[in-house]
Order: sequence, then C-alpha cells, then structure tokens
Amino acid sequence: MPARAVRHSAALLPVIGLLLTVTGCSRNDNSRMQAPVFDDVAKSVGLDFVHYSAATGKYYIPEIMGAGVALFDYDGDDDLDVLVMQGTPLDRDALVPVPAGHRLYRNELNPLGRLQFVDATDSAGIDGQGYGMGVAIGDIDNDGAPDIYLSHFGLNVLYLNDGAGHFEVVKDSGTEDGLFGSSASFLDYDADGLLDLFVANYNNFSVRNYQVCGNNTGQPDYCDPLSYPPAADRLFRNLGNRKFADVTAATGIGGTVGTGLGVIGADFDADGDTDIYVANDKMANHYWINDGSGGFSDEALMSGAAYNADGAAEASMGVIAGDVDGDGDEDLFMTHLTGETNTLYINDGSGRFRDATDQLNLGVNSLLYTGFGTVWIDYDNDGDDDLLIANGTVLAQETSDDDRQARYGQRNQLYRNDGKGRFEDISRAAGDAFQHSRISRGVAVGDIDNDGDLDAVISNTDGPLELLINRGNNSHHWLSVKLAGVESNRDGAGARVALLGPNGVRAWRRVHTDGSYLSASDSRVHFGLGVDDKVAGVGVIWPSGRRERWTAIEANTRIELTEGTGQPWPAD
Repeated sequence: MPARAVRHSAALLPVIGLLLTVTGCSRNDNSRMQAPVFDDVAKSVGLDFVHYSAATGKYYIPEIMGAGVALFDYDGDDDLDVLVMQGTPLDRDALVPVPAGHRLYRNELNPLGRLQFVDATDSAGIDGQGYGMGVAIGDIDNDGAPDIYLSHFGLNVLYLNDGAGHFEVVKDSGTEDGLFGSSASFLDYDADGLLDLFVANYNNFSVRNYQVCGNNTGQPDYCDPLSYPPAADRLFRNLGNRKFADVTAATGIGGTVGTGLGVIGADFDADGDTDIYVANDKMANHYWINDGSGGFSDEALMSGAAYNADGAAEASMGVIAGDVDGDGDEDLFMTHLTGETNTLYINDGSGRFRDATDQLNLGVNSLLYTGFGTVWIDYDNDGDDDLLIANGTVLAQETSDDDRQARYGQRNQLYRNDGKGRFEDISRAAGDAFQHSRISRGVAVGDIDNDGDLDAVISNTDGPLELLINRGNNSHHWLSVKLAGVESNRDGAGARVALLGPNGVRAWRRVHTDGSYLSASDSRVHFGLGVDDKVAGVGVIWPSGRRERWTAIEANTRIELTEGTGQPWPAD
C-alpha cells in the first residue's frame, strides 16, 4: 500500500555555497571534501533565550548541571517548536534576579514560509517555575498531541496537551517525584499501548547539606557527585486517565541505585520488549533487561555495558543508541569527563557489548573535553550516522578571566562517519558554531526548517540558546518517516523502522525522543539516501509486534505511516 506523503518542502533558507576541505580527506572523494557548515541563527529568528544558573559562589551542584531542550510539534502545524528549561535562585538569602522561567517557542515556518519563532509560553499555558533540569516528550493519552514532562531539582511536572496547542498541569498524576531529577524517557515497557515514564535521578544533594570542594588549581569548586549518596531512579506505569503508578520496586528497578544522568529505552537484546539503559556519573551504568512479564534485572556487568574496556566506571553524562555498524541492532555511545574518553559500545545482536571506542577513532579526540548532550546526526544525508557532542567542564579551568564561560566553557565537536568504521573530528571545518567555547549541555536534533537535512538546538549554562541550521550544501537524497500507532502507542515509540532496498534492508532506525542529556529530539525517523533517489519501501516492526511494509515511496519526502495500513512483512 502506498504511504501517505505529508509534504516535500524545498529549502526555505538560503544555502551558503561554502566548500571547506577537511584535513586528511582523500582528494579523490568529492563528498568528503564538502565540509558541513552549521550557522547559529537563534537570535536572528527570535530564539532569544539565555540560561541563568543563579550561581552565587556557594557551588550548589545544580548550577553546573545545565538544562535540557526539546524539539517537537506541539501545535500540530507540521514544524518543530522549541522548549528550553531555565534555572532559578536556590539561595533564598542571595540578592539575585529571578528569570522568567522555562520557555516554549512556537515555530512560524508554517505559515510564514521562513524560519521564525515567537514566545508562546504564556499562551500555551506553560507555567515554567522551578530549577529546571530535563524534558521528556510523549503522547500519554494517545490523542495525537505530544505531552510534556519536566524534571527539576525538586518537584517534577506533567503537562497534558489538549490537542489545540494548550497545556494544563496534570495534578496528582503520580509522577511528581521530588528528588534531583535529570533525564526522563517515555517508553512502553509493558507493551499495552500506553506510554510509561522512566525518570533518572542524580544524587541526594540539598541546599541544606551542601559542601564546597576544590578543583585542580586548589580553588573552591563544585563537588564530586559521589560526595552525596546516589538517588533512586523511578519507573511509572501509565494506568490511563492521566494516572501513573510507581512500579519502581515491583519491577525490580529499585534494586540498585546510581547517579543517573542519561537514559535510553530500546530493545537491546532483540526479544521484542523495551529495555532501559541508564548512564550513571562515576558509577557503574545500569542496563535493565525487560523479562517481558513486567520485571527487570540489571545485566550491565554480565553484558559488558557497566564499565569501559579497562574495567573502570566513567563519569557518564549523555547517552544515545543507534545502529552504528549497520548490523541491525542498537549500539551505545556515551559522553564523559575530561581525562576520560567518550565510549562506544558495540552490540553483538543479543544485547552484549564490547568497548570499540579506540577502534572507531572516538577516544583520543575526546580526552580534553567534558561531554554532555550528544546526538546521531546524518548531517550530509549519506546514510551513515555522524556524531555531535556538546562540551563544557564541571571544574574550572585555569584562566585569568572570572567569567563563567571562560572558566567552564569548551568548544563542541562534530564527528564525521566515514562509512568504513571510523569517525573523524571535523569540528574545525564545521562553521563558527563549533569554534567558540560555551558551557554546553543539552542537545536535540531534528529538521527544524523542513528542508530535508538535520539541524540541532543546544542549551548552554549561563549562555544563549543555539540553533544550528545545517547548510552543508550537499545534493544527497533523504526520507523522513512519522509513525501513527493504533494498537501500539500513538507515537510508535520503540518501533523499528527499516529502509528497504532491492536486496533487503538498507538501514534501521528506532522511533524515540529520548537520549542525549536532559533533552528530547524530534520523533520523526530520518534516512539519508546518499546519491540514490529510489526507495524500494519502508518496513516497520511496531511495539505491538505487527510487521508491515509500504512501497511506492518517493525520495525527498516526508511521509506518515499508520499502523494497520501496510502490507504484511514476514520475518526472514
């Protein structure tokens, strides 16, 4: 059955015809010589947000953790809007300004035909108070409108979208928690068609029990996360009717605790249900295997995903999953502290992992950086997932400048996947957005200007929001796929989507919004097609277990696939 095409949008922003030669590229490979260019256009298109940590010199840990950002279409007008979290004073005795709070910006691409944002926080009903940390996006009531969960250092908040672009706080939802919240993920762990909620918590820091520690220069600075006991993560089961039940203990999730910062929900062991991976700061990571009957067990140690190849626990912050090596399963990548490498774990197909960081050239270039948010971003649409990493330290660097950006800022990084099993750091050739130092934290990815290539938004502690528009000037083809579940959850969260070629599956992607750090990305699945402008079809394995495929699909389009409308797609 043919897929329903949504729209094929021509590029709506001018393309800069700037070709940069990346050091070390082959002179015979023209595609590699066309370096990407990302322009930060946030200020010029109305994204005037500046994060405020409310730092007073007492070194409260939330001040250095940053805040998340989300890309999602809250008003159903077929373009991506932006939600970003804000800080607020923690020291009631300090005479510091109080910021306006979390902000929701509506994208006016449709109907203006050009990229422009307006602050819709008040009109949309977002009363964004509290010390903001993470944001999760998911349709909890299957009405086709994305809902919002905000985690805080303090009480968390669930907002329900009425379908007309207005939100209301869901009181007594059962998800309020109240610990040191970080990343959260909407996922359907019990496959009942309703999105459940996993919330990672950090540690038991409080303003009353805070400590001041020292950095490498002997100056007062933020404490190690293990200076405070780790906090328990939470799993909430969606009961319907806006209510959730805390099933942390009943499912086994409460069996071990950690300093959770990043979370991913995916079927890592290919048994048909959703597992949960948690990146813990300076502690063994958690890998919760779903037994299919409502229980979880932490298999991180036995699976090779608890520690790196040296057997060391790392300062894991951001985490993402994707099929890096093209073998059809979910591999893991996570960011770490300066002096540690970022780490890539390759999945053997059964949910067991090996540390392949050095093999794929992702080690040495990360040693000088402290990574937080990270996303897979096929910026050149060649079909291989590239990698964007947001950096910024947590311990002050030696500098004569007392500005927080100078003390804690670092430049961000962009790695190109060469398609042969190696990544190359091409940040120096990726535009001005990768040349300055900021305290970058959250990252979300999506096609913000609907021109067929992937863009990104980055939140910065005590700095401006960045909107990186992709002006890579490549001629490669693409396909964007949105799912609508019927028996499965409406988002299709957890579905596996296959790009089909004449000889079988060309690539796999997973429908999700989670990952990165404190942030939520666009749920649409993006395939880069390279020079091939033909698509044999798209296959979907839904969370319900249904397998379907669609044919007669055109390249360079955005399509929506509804569960139950495709042809049967038998397993091999």
